[in-house]
Amino acid sequence: MLPILVHFGGFVIHTYGVMIALGAVALIYVAWHWAERFGIDPEKHFRGAVYLALAGIIGPKLFLVIQDFHFYVRQPAALLTVSFWESGGIFYGGIVCGLLVLTAYTYRHKLSWFGVADALAPGIAIGQSIGRLGCFSAGCCWGKPTTGFFGYTFHSAYAHATVGVPLGVELYPTQLLMAAGQLVIFLILWRVASRRTFDGQVAAIYLLCYGVFRFLIDFLRYYVPSAMLFGGLLTDAQLTSLCLIALGIGIWIARSRLPAALPAGVASIAP
Repeated sequence: MLPILVHFGGFVIHTYGVMIALGAVALIYVAWHWAERFGIDPEKHFRGAVYLALAGIIGPKLFLVIQDFHFYVRQPAALLTVSFWESGGIFYGGIVCGLLVLTAYTYRHKLSWFGVADALAPGIAIGQSIGRLGCFSAGCCWGKPTTGFFGYTFHSAYAHATVGVPLGVELYPTQLLMAAGQLVIFLILWRVASRRTFDGQVAAIYLLCYGVFRFLIDFLRYYVPSAMLFGGLLTDAQLTSLCLIALGIGIWIARSRLPAALPAGVASIAP
């Protein structure tokens, strides 16, 4: 892990921030690529991708503040701390804000919600994969203790002080597992996008794949007991994952019999 990438005097660049920025750039680049191939105005799509990337960064922090509202009212200075900005926040805040931004943007610019979502989905997956490397570098979103052969031990006192990751304990490397899983999802979506048969297909597969993967990986994630729901049966992320799975299934059922609005030649694009 490497929480600080550059430290020169009072100038500090955190690896987490760099990886989040790289993830946002990857999202925008991949979204532009598929917007052109799906016949969507690239400039409008570029702006939408930028807004979505910002929603993915700001949304989790916003929901974290809402969840711990009483704390931040009493301690507003905590909003300016390194630990606040290096924390992953509440992941479903990014999902909710992203869906709201996507809906508002496509409605205002008279774009197909499903077409834009298809073009965005692969970029979201690779952006999340890169961002999870930032989580690993900062030490946040750590896993439960393990005695397995693939456990990872954190040693950075700085990471412990800023995000609270335990030191000297073998933990499931959930951040790396998430990064690897999101990379696999990206490759799947890229292939599906090149052979898309209906608008909404790529988005539906993203929701299904991510929902199932996140639901399973959360069994390895560490959560404080207060963050668990239904007497410790589920995490809030797992409950949200079930909603994403249901949404993905709903999109597939509703859209699978409708043809995709593809420009000529798209179906022949190599994966």
